[in-house]
Formats: sequence, structure tokens, C-alpha cells
Amino acid sequence: MITKIIDENSISVMPEDSDDLLNLRRIIKEDDKVIGDTTRVLKQDKDYSRPDKGERIKIRIALTVEKISLDDVLDRLRIGGTISESNNESVPHGSHHSFILRINDGITISKKKWLPIEKNLLVSNNNQAIFVLVAIDTGDCGIARLRGTHLEFIPNIYSGSGGKRYKTNFNIEKFFEQVQQAVSTVLKEGDLIVVFGPGETKKRFANFIQNLQKYKVQVVEGIDSGGEDGIYIFTKSQTMKEIMSDSKLAKVSSIIDEVMLLANKKSRKFTMGFDETFNANQMGAVESIVFSDKAIQDNEQKMMDFLNDVESKGVKIYSVDSSTDIGLRVTGLGGIISLLRYAIES
Repeated sequence: MITKIIDENSISVMPEDSDDLLNLRRIIKEDDKVIGDTTRVLKQDKDYSRPDKGERIKIRIALTVEKISLDDVLDRLRIGGTISESNNESVPHGSHHSFILRINDGITISKKKWLPIEKNLLVSNNNQAIFVLVAIDTGDCGIARLRGTHLEFIPNIYSGSGGKRYKTNFNIEKFFEQVQQAVSTVLKEGDLIVVFGPGETKKRFANFIQNLQKYKVQVVEGIDSGGEDGIYIFTKSQTMKEIMSDSKLAKVSSIIDEVMLLANKKSRKFTMGFDETFNANQMGAVESIVFSDKAIQDNEQKMMDFLNDVESKGVKIYSVDSSTDIGLRVTGLGGIISLLRYAIES
């Protein structure tokens, strides 16, 4: 999340991923003021204009929040309320309007008083490591950017190689150039490029891009698939946990594995599902929580209130989505799981 403090009551924010949008959903409350750019249809007073038609113009407004919700689960945030200020005299104050906030959209949030938990949520994702995953073979290459627990894929790149049975004029360096150009579209300063795949192609590609520019590159052995399949295999592997031990995805994967181990031992030091986890939190027993978009769909406001209460007790919280196998696993376990500090009776 990119943030800038305006004054003691107002902070400008720009969400960079779905986790940031979720945090803003937890931060923005009823009666807060949100300032941002939007569009609105205004009736035309011109001669010969149709009375039922209006002109859509861009305006800047301040909205007193009445309702807030996640659209399409974690991809957009809808903020509804009444207009209290605008930069266009044709926009009536007191009329209703909604912001649709997406990733990389900027708004300013103004509160009478910021709570410590709200300020913490603004900066909670700022220092996380970000990885660009490259699963490359002579035939194709899969590329995805991993931020937190979310994978953002770009379409597979195919080399056009005919394989061993066919004699072709295949030039692997041209293929590497295509891959490098695709990587550069998602790579940001400080990102680590992780390269894997079958055979020696991964090492040749790593050498190729390091000769072009001083990229931070790590070559990984043991993942024998290229393309999108290779990306998915890597994110489920023990290798991922080892080289990305500080990443959110590795931590979530370890939590899920520990929950499954405790379940096999018939231990009571974990929970599955909202009700079990809610009761454990009431007892102060929760150590860490992983939840998927399924938990939010079931009862959004109840879940937001629950997450804020949990975080105020110092619990580690991780959100996952269906872009990874880990997110699908959590959904299959009731949408929310937790590890407990001590065993509790069911």
C-alpha cells in the first residue's frame, strides 16, 4: 500500500494488491470521509439535447461513507455514501454516489480519529518480499508475479521449437529475449527472479538475463516442469518453503501442513470453519489464522469485525485466494483455519 499522511485526520492511499483492498475494507468505516476522483452523468442543458441523455464527466468528490463492501470478492471495493463536497457546482451535495476502488486507484481517507490497528493495516504489506517466478523449458515458459499469497500470471510464451525429431533453425536466444521482455513487464525494483524447470535451460536463461542487466536471480533445482504447470508445482513444493521461508505463501503453506498433522493426531490445537475459530478467539487461544474468500462471501461484515478483533489481540492473519492451490485447500477446509496456543475442548 502506498500511503501519504496529509494531516492528523487524513491519509492518502493507493492499494497495490488484493490484500491492500481487503485492509481498506477493514479500515474504512461508516461516517468516515473518502475523497477521490470518479465519474458522474450530468443532464445537458444545451439546445436540442435529449432530456433523457446526460454527459459523463470526471469529478472529484468527498463522500460521507454509509456502506462499504467487496465486489467480486477481493478485486474491487465499493464505497457508497452521500456527497458532501465536489469540484463541480452541477453536482448536488447530499446526493448518493459510489466509488469503485480498484488496485492502483488513489483515494484520501479522513477520520475523526485513527485507531492504532487502522494505521497498522495501512503499512502491513509494505515490506513483504516479491518474487517473479519463471518456469522455463525449451518449448514454453510460464511467468507469474507472487506478492503475498496472490499469483498474477501472464500468458505462457511458446518458443516454436520443433523438438528433437525435427530439424529447425530454432534460436534459443530469441526465445530468451521474448521471455526477458515479458519478465520486464511485471518486474519491479527489488523483486527476486526465481528460475526453474527441467534440464539446463533454466541455467542458460539465468545467465542470459544476468549478462543483460544486474537482475536478482535464483536458480532452483528439482522442479521438472515448465509453463504454468511448473509454477503451480513450485508453489506446492518443499523447495518453495526453503527458499522463500520469509514469504507469506511459505508461512501459510506451513500452517496448513501443521493443521493437517494435528488433525491426523486428533489434537485440539487447531480449528476449522468460522464458528470453531470464533469461539477459540473468544477464549484468547488463537495464534494464527488463514482465511480464503469463501469466509468473506458467507458474511462479509461479520468477518471484517472478527478480523479486526483478532488482530487487536496480536494474532497473525493471512488471506489467500484461488490463484494458488493453497487458497483452494483453505476453501475446502471451511474457508478459515487457525493454529491455537493451547488445546481447547470442542
